Amino acid sequence: MQVEQASSVGRTGGEATPIKKEIVDGLIAQMGIQDFAKATIREVKQVAAMAEKESGVEFIKMEMGIPGLPAAEVGVRAQIKALEDGIAHSYPDIQGYPELKKQASRFVKAFIGVDIAAEGCVPVTGSMQGTFASFLTCSQASRAKDTVLFIDPGFPVQKMQLQVQGVNYETFDVYDFRGAKLRGKLESYLQKGNICAIVYSNPNNPSWVCLTESELQTIGELATQYDTIVMEDLAYFAMDFREDLSVPFQPPYQPTVARYTDNYMLLISGSKAFSYAGERIGVVCISDTLFHRHFPDLSARYEGLPFGLVFSTRMLYALSSGTSHSAQYALAAMFRAACDGEYIFRDEVKVYGDRARKLKEIFLRHGFHVVYDRDLDRPVADGFYFTIGYKQMTSGQLARELMYYGVSAICLITTGSHQEGLRVCTSFIEDHQYAQLEERMAIFEKNNP
Repeated sequence: MQVEQASSVGRTGGEATPIKKEIVDGLIAQMGIQDFAKATIREVKQVAAMAEKESGVEFIKMEMGIPGLPAAEVGVRAQIKALEDGIAHSYPDIQGYPELKKQASRFVKAFIGVDIAAEGCVPVTGSMQGTFASFLTCSQASRAKDTVLFIDPGFPVQKMQLQVQGVNYETFDVYDFRGAKLRGKLESYLQKGNICAIVYSNPNNPSWVCLTESELQTIGELATQYDTIVMEDLAYFAMDFREDLSVPFQPPYQPTVARYTDNYMLLISGSKAFSYAGERIGVVCISDTLFHRHFPDLSARYEGLPFGLVFSTRMLYALSSGTSHSAQYALAAMFRAACDGEYIFRDEVKVYGDRARKLKEIFLRHGFHVVYDRDLDRPVADGFYFTIGYKQMTSGQLARELMYYGVSAICLITTGSHQEGLRVCTSFIEDHQYAQLEERMAIFEKNNP
């Protein structure tokens, strides 16, 4: 396979780049990366770290989707108290800490506006484990339905999970199928009869597009019609900063497919909304109907258990025998404080929207464009991620070229997108780096007219 070369447009006679081309190219070759467009997040991170060390030039790191804020204090205090009270000596209940289940149910009612019994709110070791166990359960529910459908772009590791499990998947890029076009595209897959689950994130990683209520209604109606389960990934819960979603038990609520079908699982993570990524804690909230539903193939395999109990007492039990006990106390406290109006979690994370706005202004000023730029009739929100492209550069060319300017980001192709461009993450941006980015992108623009 031929190694993809970076764009050299405007390089002859242009200004020197902050980092020598030879350093970046040498490191990419050293790591054996044949096509930088397909480099993983970890590979991009490693190249950036090594180039920073070798050159002595600070990188503006935009590749990793790691929270850049302190963990919610209310959670930290509750977890410390639980440990001091001796909770570490006890195995957690496989169904979850009862108070967390209760508060998760309240949280869903307060900020999504739907009712899910505490029984169906199951703690997981981060949404990563939640999706893994959900894939296992959904893909075994019916022998005839052995394929997962992704509404992309999306989180690349979810497809890796299916690769590990040996489960088939299909995917399409939602870019050209927003609004009324979504129904026909979804039906083209669902009518085959082999789709066990539909997966998407909302807000979307990496594009930050937010599916509208009408689009979610379409997904829900088709899920019911074709008896398919929707896995709604709410990793960036209530982070559409165009709307004030911060007041508990009052609209507007986080948009959800749960209003339009009973075939759903909501994956709610503590990582981004509460900056609690290190403790690997989240909940999977299964609709009351789906939790108690008996699928013949699941019942035959798992002693007649309904869907929800297969998920918890078989899949989760086999994976980790429960979720960190003290972390469950933390999440219960954060949910409780949010529902009681004592902790306005959106006030802490809205800084991501401010960062995105400033970064977009710099990129746009220097000839870049936002790839996923609209939610139907309005501009996409500013938030944790956004997407950029530059003139006719391919994703791989742009990602590699920006490395010479001390800017690291991942290519959209790795997320299932069919568009040329990069994902930019705002989480690690520091105040002094806006001026750095402005200066470097001015040179970039001169060198790439």
